[in-house]
Amino acid sequence: QVQLVESGGGLVQAGGSRRLSCAASGLSFSSYAMGWFRQAPGKEREFVSRITSNGNTVYADSEKGRFTISRDNAKNTVYLQMNSLKPGATAVYYCAAFTGGTSYSTKSIAYWGQGTQVTVSS
Repeated sequence: QVQLVESGGGLVQAGGSRRLSCAASGLSFSSYAMGWFRQAPGKEREFVSRITSNGNTVYADSEKGRFTISRDNAKNTVYLQMNSLKPGATAVYYCAAFTGGTSYSTKSIAYWGQGTQVTVSS
């Protein structure tokens, strides 16, 4: 049984930082591209960042330079370091394991975590 368990969400002031973690089990973690999506109230789930099995990274334009994705294959964990947070980043953040290919679409996700809430106050 595959599980992706996010942690690290919470309330943070605008301009602050937060680090999300996603612990994976039940899959061959090192062979999956992993990523983060988010969903704000009333909006569709959107791509945030992706990291391949060999460490190549991609970011949504809105978060380039402020968010950093990383992974520790020995710990089966992927991280999202979020700096200089803006109120617009308020959302539920979801960890995801991608199917094969290079798409960033929600349709390219093999497994989802349950999500963790990040609220950025102004």
